[in-house]
Order: sequence, then structure tokens, then C-alpha cells
Amino acid sequence: MPGEPLLTTAEVAHRLRIKPETVYAYVSRGLLDRVKVPGERVSRFRLADVERLAARTQATRPERDAAPAMRTATTLIAYGRLHYRGLDAAALAPVTAFEEVAQWLWTGERRHAAFTASPETLERARRASEHLPAQARVFDRLPVIVAVAAAMDPLRFDLAPATVTALAPGLLSTMVDALPQVGEAPPDGGLATRLWSRLTGTPAYPDGVRALNAALVLLADHDLAASTIAVRVAASTRAHPYAAVLAGLGALDGPMHGAIGASVHRFIEAALRDGAPAAIAEWLRTGGLPGFGHPRYPDGDPRGAALLDLVTALPIEGALRRTVDDLVATAARRGARPNVDFALAALAHATGMGPGAAEVIFAVARTAGWIAHVVEEYAQPSNRFRWSSGYTGPPPAAG
Repeated sequence: MPGEPLLTTAEVAHRLRIKPETVYAYVSRGLLDRVKVPGERVSRFRLADVERLAARTQATRPERDAAPAMRTATTLIAYGRLHYRGLDAAALAPVTAFEEVAQWLWTGERRHAAFTASPETLERARRASEHLPAQARVFDRLPVIVAVAAAMDPLRFDLAPATVTALAPGLLSTMVDALPQVGEAPPDGGLATRLWSRLTGTPAYPDGVRALNAALVLLADHDLAASTIAVRVAASTRAHPYAAVLAGLGALDGPMHGAIGASVHRFIEAALRDGAPAAIAEWLRTGGLPGFGHPRYPDGDPRGAALLDLVTALPIEGALRRTVDDLVATAARRGARPNVDFALAALAHATGMGPGAAEVIFAVARTAGWIAHVVEEYAQPSNRFRWSSGYTGPPPAAG
């Protein structure tokens, strides 16, 4: 079929989680057909054939780990792209409301409905988070808000899929609407518009809100990231959905995960002050280059590219535009490409958001994916994760 995607042997091996020589064993056994491309001496394989084989082999492969593997039908990272239930996330981001993508993740149905929260839950969550000290980050309010939302929900221990997906819109709304208002309150905006007014005093405008909505879509899920594993382990004990989200927030708050956004924000600040080459040199001297590269995307993070396209189209001031361009160009000479964390920090700078905005956007977005994983995990046997500790301490005392 003309235009049908074809994969290399290495890509097939990565997708099937096998060695390249096993690919040819599959060919010899008639499980996979090679495609000859005119002018090429290497073998190619049809994407559809590989996906069919993946569905067969990975569903029946015996588990060899000490604990069962986590399988998901929600998100796939393959062929350099991120897919939500088969749809390309980068293609969805500029044109699809976050609420619709969340519903797609939870139910496999594309429908858009307003996300609202109980007024009483909102008021109690606001009051509870006001007791945090002045130096608390905006992100610090989220676990408090989620805990209050849990306490206010008498059905939180009902783990039926319909109940979980029904509570999710209210939870996301509470996480956003219980945050302190920074800018002018929107009349009846969607979740991205309402989050905007919690993160910046800059008046909301369509292209800016579109970029923020795209960031939420692009960060909604990312396969089995560390925080998602924490969520699924909690759900396997039959912790209620709010408790599972709290487990995810704890893991997300690490500087090598969701909290890296503040570092990338400071990196761009340093480049604005000292110039891109000097900032890159200093950050390389003291560690790594935050906001560039991703192990799952050796050819570049498609989420970063999609979001950066929207950010650079915003009416941002010249110094920031030149700095972002210089950072991307200078890093490219080292073979490093911007990831979604860099694009998110650039968005925060372009819209007047503070250094803590990125981790809040990340947390709100990823909660949508966590809910999808919670529903999947509740369908699995409970308490199924038990890894071997590999004890390395002193031997037991004799007698």
C-alpha cells in the first residue's frame, strides 16, 4: 500500500522488546514478512504487521520479573512519537481541548464536557491550603487540595470504573480552582483558561491559552514514568483514586521528574542575563543541560517541538525570543534537542508565569493520565507487586 509506514530491523526489535536476530527468526517462521524497498539493501517491515505481532507476543509472554509487569492500553511511545490510545499526542495538542483528551484517556471516547467542582469542596480546599507558610510553592498546595477533595467525597472507596471516571473532572477542577487567583478571573473558561489566571497576572489571550492547553495535553500521560508507577502500586493495594494521585504527586516532586521545571526556568533566566553560550557552559560545568534531550526520544522530543512551535508564535518580547533561539541553536551543535520541559519553561517566561508554574502545569496535566492508569490497575489482581529486595546488609546474628 503506497505510503504505508515501514520500520527498520532495529525499530522492530525495540518495539517487540527482542534482539535484532530474533526478528529474523520471526521472519523464517513466517510470523513476520519482509518488505523490499527499491534502491535499499536493508529489510523493512510493515508497521501494521509489527503491531499485530506485538499484540500477540506481549499479551502471552510469561512474566520473568519478581513482580508482574505493568501493561497499559492508554499510552504508547514508539517510532519517536507519543500516542494516547492510538492517537498522536502532538497532533492533538494544538487543536483539542484538554478536557476532551482526558475523557479519551479515561474512556476511549472523544467528548467534551465542562469540568466543574463542588462549591463546598472548593471552599474547604482553599481554606485548608491558606494555612501553608508564605514560602510554600504553589505546587505545595496541590497535595493539600487533593486530600481535602478526598475527605469530601463519600464515594472515594467505590473503585468501579464509572465512579472513578465520574469523580475525575471534579478532582481536576478542584486542583485548579482552589489555587490562589493571580490574574483576572475568567467568566466561564475551560480548565486551561482557569489555570492561566492562577499562574500569571498577564490577561488571558487566545493564543496563550491555546499554548497552555497544548502543554496540558502533551503532559497528560507518558507511559510508565516514575510517578505513574507510584500511582499504579498505590492502586494495586486498592488505595482510593485520591490517595493514588497523592502517591503520584509525591514522586512527581523530584528534581529529576516534574520539579525539573524550576531548574529549566532558571537556566533560561541565566541565558537572558549572560547569553546562551555562557549559560550553557556554566550549566554543563555544574552538571547537565536541563530541558534538552530525552532517553525515550533519541531523535528529539515531539512534545517539545509541538509546544515550542506554539510558544514561538506568541507575541513575546525580542530578548526572550532571541535567547530561546540561541539556546536551541547552541545546544543543537552538541546534538541536543529541546524537550517538553524546555518548551514549558519558555511558555512560562513568555506569559509572565513564575518558576513554579511548570511543575503545577505538569501535575494538573498528569493527573488525567494517572486516573486512566488507576482504572487499569483496579482491573488487575490486588497487591500484585512484590519485588525481591536483594538484601546487602549483614547476615543474621547466630543464635
